[in-house]
Amino acid sequence: MRRPVALRLNAALATLAVAAATGVVLSMPEAASAAATGSATGYATQNGGTTGGAGGTTVRATTGTAIHTALCNRASSSTPITIQVEGTINHGNTAKVSGNSCNTAAGVIELKQISNVTLVGVGSGAVFDQLGIHIRESSNIIIQNVTVKNVKKSGSPTSNGGDAIGMESDVRNVWVDHTTLEASGGESEGYDGLFDMKDNTQYVTLSYSTLRNSGRGGLVGSSETELSNGYITYHHNLYENIDSRAPLLRGGIAHIYNNYYVKLNESGINSRAGARAKVDNNYFKNSKDVLGTFYTDAAGYWQVSGNTFDNVTWSDKGSENNPAGPDPKSNTTVSIPYSYSLDNASCVPAIVGATAGANKGLKVSDGSCSPTTPTPTPDPTDPTPDPTDPTQPGGTNLSIGAGSDGSSKASGSSYGNVRDGDMSTFWSPAGSTGSISIKWGTATSVSKVNIREASGSTGAIGAWKVVNGDTGAVLTSGTGAGAITVPKTSLKKITFEITDSSGTPKVAEFETYAG
Repeated sequence: MRRPVALRLNAALATLAVAAATGVVLSMPEAASAAATGSATGYATQNGGTTGGAGGTTVRATTGTAIHTALCNRASSSTPITIQVEGTINHGNTAKVSGNSCNTAAGVIELKQISNVTLVGVGSGAVFDQLGIHIRESSNIIIQNVTVKNVKKSGSPTSNGGDAIGMESDVRNVWVDHTTLEASGGESEGYDGLFDMKDNTQYVTLSYSTLRNSGRGGLVGSSETELSNGYITYHHNLYENIDSRAPLLRGGIAHIYNNYYVKLNESGINSRAGARAKVDNNYFKNSKDVLGTFYTDAAGYWQVSGNTFDNVTWSDKGSENNPAGPDPKSNTTVSIPYSYSLDNASCVPAIVGATAGANKGLKVSDGSCSPTTPTPTPDPTDPTPDPTDPTQPGGTNLSIGAGSDGSSKASGSSYGNVRDGDMSTFWSPAGSTGSISIKWGTATSVSKVNIREASGSTGAIGAWKVVNGDTGAVLTSGTGAGAITVPKTSLKKITFEITDSSGTPKVAEFETYAG
């Protein structure tokens, strides 16, 4: 049995914020959806790959109940969906929702008996406060750019058995990327693991994430005889102030490279019960027993290369203690089926510090120790053209003779100026952002929009959204004025919302076309 240990916290923890218990879910048409930023890496690329909700509808959620509602509103449990999450998700706003395409529960984000889902933090960030994410009997799941903290198995409130993210029972193909997983102590304080996998969980990658301030980093396999898990990749993660299980491996294969380990207090990578770990170009600092077989006589194995051990101490070998150091040598070989680039261990602290965790801009390593921002993964099923295409739409401008309104307008401008066919007049928001709408008395079919900037203001419009004014659904979004294609929609009002600009934006004409 693993003896309990007290966790030494590095710093005082801030008071947790509590979000409102209400949420909003905005459906975005299928043509406007996009995959998560970047592409899956490691073992998540195998067994058919991991694409999450690519090709499906995108919705926005600000509560746990809204996340569950989005899952339950799908046509089936395998209908692709991307759920963009913003705000604090907690017990007060996470209720059970029922439906044929979901199996949810209160007090936990339940991804159970489903597939083809992306959960991604957007905007000011997504924090799951004392609320865990549970993946069970599911496949093709992406979790990206979220923080999960202080999930307890004892005390109050409890969630997900104390695991920040837990997977169990026939789980396949999960990519967890740019997350921050943290606790405020060990088992005696009510916490369990930050990233746990058991009961036949395979083809998982944890990348560019931060795991900190916990007694247990995470495990693969729940006992010495539960050996159905494996094919797990851990890369470019920060493990900081962790007592043990960084990770604990029982059976199976793990590839562990370019991670930065700081203050592993009792043990680190614990390969046991026949597990085989390929451990490449990691940086271990101010830690103890960072690799070996610990707390059991069921041996595990490792292949090591390129690692740096900076102020690492090693305990003596014993009947249930087999540290790999002080001079770690390989005792197995592991063949890796996918391609990958290794950063030199010497730069791992810097590159992991610049990229790992939520709200880091989703930056990744370029393979040469420099951070870079990947472009969104193209979705081959998305027919939406480039919204900045300068090609002018043809046909009748439906805005002529229509009505218009919007947010507060700047002095000297008018809503009606965007539908008068006159490039010398314009509407401008009172500030750097704002919205302008075209509206009709009866439903009108629109598939193209053309935003023309007034003379002298070209290039001022930055980020924008085109919104169905009847329902609030975002039809598409992008940057820069010009021709925009939207999913063909019948509506009475369409809104162009400027969410970012440089200088003073001036819309001379807001043209609309049927096709």
